[in-house]
Amino acid sequence: MHRLLFLFTLLLITSNIYAQDTNNPLLAKDVESQTKWVDSVYNALTLKEKIGQLYMVQVFSSQTDAEKTKVLNLIKENKIGGIIYSKGGPYRQAKLNNELQAASKTPLLIGMDAEWGLSMRLDSTYSFPWNMTLGAIKDKFLIEQTGRQLGEHCKRLGVHFNFAPVVDINTNPNNPIIGNRSFGEDRDNVTEKAAAFMKGMQSAGVLANAKHFPGHGDTEDDSHLTLPTVAFDAKRIDSIELYPYKRLIKDGLSSVMVAHLNIPSLDPRPGYPSSISKNIVTSILKEKLGFKGLIFTDALTMKGAADYKFEGLDGVTEGATDTVGNIDLAAFLAGNDVMLMSENPESGIAKLEKAFNKNLFSEERLALSVKKVLQAKYKVGLNNYKPISTYNLDKDLNRLYDDILYEKLMEAAITIARDSSNLLPLRHLETKKIAYVELGDAGGETFLKTLKRYSQVHEVKADKLSDLIAKLQNYNTVIVGFHKSNDNPWKSYKFTDKELTWLYEIARTNTVILDVFAKPYALLDLQTVTNIESVVVSYQNSEIAQETSAEIIFGALAAKGNLPVSAGPYFNVGDGVQTNSLERLGYSIPERVGLSSYRLKKIDSIANHAINGGMTPGIQLIVARKGKVVYNKNFGKHTYSNTAQKVREDDLYDVASLTKIVATLPLFMEMEEQGIVSLDTKLSEAIPYYKNSNKKDITFKKMLSHYAQLKPWIPFYFKTLDTVTKQPSTKYYRKSPTGKFNVKVANNLYMREDYKDSIPKIIKETDLLSRLRYRYSDLPYYILKQYIEKHYNKPLNELVQDHFYKSLGANNTIYNPYKTISNTRITPSEEDDYYRFQKVQGYVHDMGAAMQDGVGGHAGVFSNANDIAKIMQMYLQKGYYGGVRYLKPETLDKFNTCHYCSKNVRRGIGFDKPQLGESGPTCGCVSMTSFGHSGFTGTYTWADPEEELVYVFMANRTYPTSKGKNMLLRENIRTNIQEGIYKAIIK
Repeated sequence: MHRLLFLFTLLLITSNIYAQDTNNPLLAKDVESQTKWVDSVYNALTLKEKIGQLYMVQVFSSQTDAEKTKVLNLIKENKIGGIIYSKGGPYRQAKLNNELQAASKTPLLIGMDAEWGLSMRLDSTYSFPWNMTLGAIKDKFLIEQTGRQLGEHCKRLGVHFNFAPVVDINTNPNNPIIGNRSFGEDRDNVTEKAAAFMKGMQSAGVLANAKHFPGHGDTEDDSHLTLPTVAFDAKRIDSIELYPYKRLIKDGLSSVMVAHLNIPSLDPRPGYPSSISKNIVTSILKEKLGFKGLIFTDALTMKGAADYKFEGLDGVTEGATDTVGNIDLAAFLAGNDVMLMSENPESGIAKLEKAFNKNLFSEERLALSVKKVLQAKYKVGLNNYKPISTYNLDKDLNRLYDDILYEKLMEAAITIARDSSNLLPLRHLETKKIAYVELGDAGGETFLKTLKRYSQVHEVKADKLSDLIAKLQNYNTVIVGFHKSNDNPWKSYKFTDKELTWLYEIARTNTVILDVFAKPYALLDLQTVTNIESVVVSYQNSEIAQETSAEIIFGALAAKGNLPVSAGPYFNVGDGVQTNSLERLGYSIPERVGLSSYRLKKIDSIANHAINGGMTPGIQLIVARKGKVVYNKNFGKHTYSNTAQKVREDDLYDVASLTKIVATLPLFMEMEEQGIVSLDTKLSEAIPYYKNSNKKDITFKKMLSHYAQLKPWIPFYFKTLDTVTKQPSTKYYRKSPTGKFNVKVANNLYMREDYKDSIPKIIKETDLLSRLRYRYSDLPYYILKQYIEKHYNKPLNELVQDHFYKSLGANNTIYNPYKTISNTRITPSEEDDYYRFQKVQGYVHDMGAAMQDGVGGHAGVFSNANDIAKIMQMYLQKGYYGGVRYLKPETLDKFNTCHYCSKNVRRGIGFDKPQLGESGPTCGCVSMTSFGHSGFTGTYTWADPEEELVYVFMANRTYPTSKGKNMLLRENIRTNIQEGIYKAIIK
């Protein structure tokens, strides 16, 4: 009986001890080993060394050798416990850290302020979005992942404590020091975000620190410069400011930083800093909240603490002037464990040592703090310390996966704070004339560049407001980008008076979308929003934020964010218009869609090989997967001249036979699904002109499958040349438009109009091939153009613009670009020495199309890779794009079917398809449901529904001459690139 009672008592005691330890966040998994290590290290320390463990001093990796010597002396002579690194660089810090650790008897605990990343203190390191931005995000798992990846950076650089997250609830918009560093003004939102961030960071093995206790969010002063006052009563502080700490402590928070604040309701002593208040540190934080982790003071060099004249205690100070180190002693006596950035660590240590000898605190009290420091050291692995490797350090601290996360964060954060007219996302692009006006003191180049990828957007500038308003009369939608510095969260975010005046006046006379690339408090400056239809808050002015915001405006991405703070009478915390994606192409990183950036580099080498090998002067290349363009590069120049214009993404190429599937075919598909025509309709039925011809029984299905015995092409131009000189005959041409000579085939060369009419006659009377077999031909598209234009009584170029290009936002896709676009943006296709005898630039290369006023059904379209990608993506999405249903899915399926495969005809209806044998138009690695086309000038595009891939290759390989071997084809450049894309797919 006595034995059972003894065992029960022992069990009860053990349970109580365990219960007391379970909420100690500094305990490692192997508690027993940790305890042995902590005790052995503690017992080997002298009194001075024990006190030294309570000090963490500031170090700059950019410091001088003399300053480094001082730090080394502190380590060697005073046995300080840790370092908090400030400004410098990652390599310098890694090397310095290894040196300092080697000099320390007990491994040093390393801390940093890296609230949004190491970049808060170090150059050449990654910057994640600020907390205010994260506060706009609903998905807490993204916040957790942010904490984890930021923690991985810290750990890689040997940082054990990150003084983050900031859990201040920013209820005061005028707060000069917190602001963007806070998750917002709502206590629940702040708490959820802080808890997720902490969880992620601590899962990476880096200890978190909640700051600034008990709450710095509602002050108008900066504690770096003075002692701010928090005038709220204890009940308010308990329900708001302390709320996040209660949750985080419960969830395993490792440490807390105590702020320098004057809080009369918690400590009535006038001007008494909270960091040295025993009631605040011990009674509230340690006892009431039950916190057992490490407690850091905020930097003791800050004016909020340093300016306080603490007289010290009898027996410890020697006269009124002996005050150096007194604030350290007061902080320790208040209950803090670590004195952060003491003004004078040597004096502070001496003061604490003297106080101990005067019995002002006990060994037990000293051991409590020192052992917590040692527990933290063990938990982060300092019992088995290893130096920091500098190998691959830069790449490890600037990873592709960090960009991916940043992108996801901005997608989730950017907020449509107002959309009174349901303007966003922008639809009906065919009705929009869009201008962009830049305000602010930072650049918006990436924003404008991305806007232009979706539609025709012109930047409008003027020195005078009246001039600007006059220019804007030509537009019906104005996007105003307010761009402020993204250097740090304290940078100015306000509108100037001039900017507000301009904004109000622009809004008074225009439909306006205001996009704020700054903290939401910028909206406080708006005295009215009556005339501003839409307000987007993008929070930051980083390149990714600018790109993402443009994508949301045009509906490539859904808007998901909610304002984390209120900003005046028009914008309340939690506001946010949620939108759906219109399924326009977005822009991202290969890994985001399951492609390897590293493997895609192979494409670069193939493209450069083509340029260097003289196979084409220039190339535009786009790869899109899962609705996102993830590879968008340009190679070479417009010509081979050393002074030629480099290829840019908005340059235009003659797409040659891609015209068939991006202009003529979509119009015909539209007609077929509307029942205007059937694929089994015969030419004689659709076009009576062919009723008595040898082509009368050819169906559209056979004709567009290139299975109709039609000749590949007819050199219509040849008969218009002088038989002797081989120059354009004066019978058919003039150098200027005169009477019936009005068909412009090139610069200063006009063909006789009636010759256009002879082209259908020549086609009608041309013999068929001797046998029925697959034979690629341009003639079906001459015939199809004739049919479509007759039905609509409108030219093909106008039809395709009205039915497709304008609403698609394919503003760089056009016939006869010479009429509206500068040659500086148009790549030349040939130095023609057989028909037009001049550089062909801005005029269609194909002679037959040129003879039709530049508008052929088979050729004539100019475009860039981005626009072709839009059209192919529309096909890939079964006829849907940008919120518009262009074609029915069943129509696409019908035309993307090989109807004569059994006859060894690989083609679909209009679309080219993968080879049926060994050789063909693809790499042989695509799916059989894929489709595309190629063009004589070197262009190529292919889409694969099974891999959700779009590939576009633009080139002018016919420059300077189309004669000779097609080396792009012979060396399989386009299909080798295609193969490289498929090899880049991450399985």
